[in-house]
Amino acid sequence: MGISFFALTLLVIIFKQPYQMSTTMIRTALTSYGMSGEVFHAPLLAANPHFSLYKVLERHHEKSKVRYPEVTVVKEYQDILKDKAVDLVIVNTPNALHFSMAKEALEAGKHVVVEKPFVIHAEEARELVKLAHKKKKLLTVFQNRRLDSDFLTIRKVLEANLLGNLAEYEAHYDRFRNFVTPNTWKEDAGPGSGILYNLGAHMIDQALVLFGLPAALTAKLSIQREGAKTFDSYHIIMDYQQFYVVLKSSYLVRDEGPRYKLLGHLGTFTKYGTDPQEEALKAGKSPDIPEWGKENSTLWGTIDTEVEGLHCKGTIESLPGNYQLFYDNLHQAISEQGDLLVKPEEALQVIRLIELSVQSHKENRTMPVQ
Repeated sequence: MGISFFALTLLVIIFKQPYQMSTTMIRTALTSYGMSGEVFHAPLLAANPHFSLYKVLERHHEKSKVRYPEVTVVKEYQDILKDKAVDLVIVNTPNALHFSMAKEALEAGKHVVVEKPFVIHAEEARELVKLAHKKKKLLTVFQNRRLDSDFLTIRKVLEANLLGNLAEYEAHYDRFRNFVTPNTWKEDAGPGSGILYNLGAHMIDQALVLFGLPAALTAKLSIQREGAKTFDSYHIIMDYQQFYVVLKSSYLVRDEGPRYKLLGHLGTFTKYGTDPQEEALKAGKSPDIPEWGKENSTLWGTIDTEVEGLHCKGTIESLPGNYQLFYDNLHQAISEQGDLLVKPEEALQVIRLIELSVQSHKENRTMPVQ
């Protein structure tokens, strides 16, 4: 029996549709259930109606099944790559494995989220970007600090030009941990370890979101703690010709100063404290609860400026942070309903500036960027 005109028309419509998963849910596999998997990705996925936490790679345990009994725990990465039901792979393993595992996932026809930092070398990032385009798969990086309460607020302050022409933007990501954490790759001397790849990847990404690439960069990296094997402090100055961006981090800051301080020709914005989302996730709270990401009023930033000739001084209520927007955006991008929030080309530039920071430190000179 020949196929009817109606059935033929229906088939044409189906094949013209944007990429669709075999179900309405985006079946997702986590490649690790360490800190990033347990604290960030799994809770965000579980709270999002568009994603299904389907498989978790745990070679020695089945910790994920305690909170998510429906998941399938696998012991080998190939069990994820060969499973045609897996739509999305989250590569949240140690930094040195990001490139190879993301490459394998793309070659297997999966969409890929890579935990920051993207990779270790810019050339690796370029290769992954090209491969994602070739395979027609989405590739993005979990730069969740773009969705912090304080950073979202700073973007609004700058967009509203509340400070006039910017003269200096200074950001700190400081902690007090005067000992070296044992048995962790982040504290070892291996490739991609240390504070620059860990916290610097966030701070550089934020600067690029706000201002784009600088004209030049100067960096001083150091090992401050006794027994440390890799850089645990950095001081980076990014030259935008009309103003400077200063990024600093150390593990020896017991009395923390401002997290952000913006100096403009009309005024100053100062912000203390840290976005509450990470601590809430660590406490087991779900990101779909009311008031999620709302900062305590005691941490709101202060502003002292001039608006249309009037002196203004007071606080600015922080916008609520929302890491869930990362996966909301990813769902839209997979459904071809919007662009990626974090494009892989942007993540590539972060790695490029990390490499230039290391080079600047080693050669004791300012590095041109553009």
